[in-house]
Amino acid sequence: MSPGVRATVHFSDPGDCPVAACSAVADTPIERAASSVALAGSSGSVTEFLATAAPDRSDVESVFEYGDETLYRARHGDRTRCPCTCLGRHDCPVHRYTAVDGELTLVFHAVDFEQLRTVITDLRERHAPLDVRRLLQPPLAGSPEERVFVDRGKLTDRQQEVLVTAYEMGYFERPRGANAGEVADRLGIVSSTFTEHLVTAQRKLLADILDRSA
Repeated sequence: MSPGVRATVHFSDPGDCPVAACSAVADTPIERAASSVALAGSSGSVTEFLATAAPDRSDVESVFEYGDETLYRARHGDRTRCPCTCLGRHDCPVHRYTAVDGELTLVFHAVDFEQLRTVITDLRERHAPLDVRRLLQPPLAGSPEERVFVDRGKLTDRQQEVLVTAYEMGYFERPRGANAGEVADRLGIVSSTFTEHLVTAQRKLLADILDRSA
């Protein structure tokens, strides 16, 4: 049996997701959410969460008040622009929600990397831009630093080409197999442009490794 993959994905435009819509009017982030994700072929999914406020929507109803917060129930229905429903179609359970100011971060489970690739492709087509922040596959041994996922999707095609060319020519070796000018010549660009692409690409990758925003 496959050990599965846990993915953390951020959506700056989560479409019609009712949880994300509620976070846009709430005073605090929505982090305490429990979901019942529909299986593939079903009519949708339901999410219950605590929030300080919610918009007037037909797919969001209040259940009861709990101190300064209210327990709301959101019905995702069969929305084509809701990441939660998209995951339901692929039979991927949602592990955790975080919604802040209309943006959404989901932690979900995929059976294996093949399914994950299919799901991420579908999500990118419906909800670009999409930021894959972390992938974990059991056994989850070691420190968080050892388990970090580096998302190469953050790089533009040109940035990736610059990194690959520099690596293949030995730019990162000591002593160097090629200097900046030689790599730039191979790429057909000037040295300053090579350096700009290289620094930008390295910063994006280091942001994942160091768990910082790029």
